[in-house]
Amino acid sequence: MRRVYLDNGATAFPKAPGVGEAMADYIGRIGCNVGRGSYPGACAAGRTVLSVRERLNALVGGPGARNVVFTGGATHGLNLLLKGLLRPGDRAVTSAMEHNAVLRPLNQLEAAGVRVDRLPCNGQGELLLEQAEEMLTQDTRCVILTHASNVSGTLFPIGEIGAMCRARGIFFLVDAAQTLGCVPVDMAAMGIDGLAFPGHKGLLGPQGIGGVVVTDALAAELEPLLSGGTGSRSESLDMPPFLPDRLEAGTLNLPGIYGLGAALDYLERMGAPLRDRVRKLGGHLWARLMELEEDGLRVLGTREVKRRTGVVSVDFLHADNGEMAFRLEQEYGIETRCGLHCAPMAHRTLGTFPQGAVRFSVGPFTRFEEIDYVHGAVYELLLETGG
Repeated sequence: MRRVYLDNGATAFPKAPGVGEAMADYIGRIGCNVGRGSYPGACAAGRTVLSVRERLNALVGGPGARNVVFTGGATHGLNLLLKGLLRPGDRAVTSAMEHNAVLRPLNQLEAAGVRVDRLPCNGQGELLLEQAEEMLTQDTRCVILTHASNVSGTLFPIGEIGAMCRARGIFFLVDAAQTLGCVPVDMAAMGIDGLAFPGHKGLLGPQGIGGVVVTDALAAELEPLLSGGTGSRSESLDMPPFLPDRLEAGTLNLPGIYGLGAALDYLERMGAPLRDRVRKLGGHLWARLMELEEDGLRVLGTREVKRRTGVVSVDFLHADNGEMAFRLEQEYGIETRCGLHCAPMAHRTLGTFPQGAVRFSVGPFTRFEEIDYVHGAVYELLLETGG
């Protein structure tokens, strides 16, 4: 049976060419740490780490290479931003479409005395901008939003919200888990103070590596999430006052950074056409599944294809979504993600709680004929289930 991988929203597969080889080369040929030695291997590794920082900073229009802080992934980065910034009595504003990587840290902080309010969204998961503007009052410490929903694929108006935050002196934090590498991001132009991202999704790198990019103003307000060795200012029991060391305790995931560097090589070499391919694939997937709405399928998210990513989730109206996802894999080899996608409030907003939805998500190596194959498979299942 053929394999059709459509779970790139969870992790990209396959990875960019050269990722595995770069990781193996580090492990087999270099192997040493950075910031802890001055011998040739350590210096070479240090240059690689700096190069990856510089390229990530350029990719997101960040304030500088030192403002790129490596983490274990987007979840780690979001916890670093939220728990480092918010204190009892502060007010944070988020949306009803967030992933649990945002919702759960905020829930913990709310229990500790932080006030959390949620911007309203409509039934298609679109942010209601006029109401958002009214809620961004001067007592707001930060706004934290996803760049695009991992359930509906709907892009949020990050630039507009960023401008509102900048005008009011509010820190603006963005979860770019579903967009970086697929959708252009410019922190300066979008008014973003803190950006969290994973390496293993749109960047086509390995799991276990990600990061945050922070402005100097935000960094000055952040309390380190982790404390420990940095290889710098070892005489002091306080964390170093400068970036990235202040927010980057412990040994870096160097195999992951080498792999991410190789992924960036590929993304830089392929350029905008690769992003355009993902956009076109996502649009084709959405259009083909929309053709089946009269047959018992509900497609979630905005109807404006230009404001969508390559994520398309559907609700089988006359069948169990879990059973349909299982049959797609067992009978057709189509691999999807079914359930609540770690975003229960998003599903409540979209009207798919508690049954969840079946999520299809493309990547740059998806083929257009695979999407047509998916259309045929879903149509056959709908006919069998009374659609």
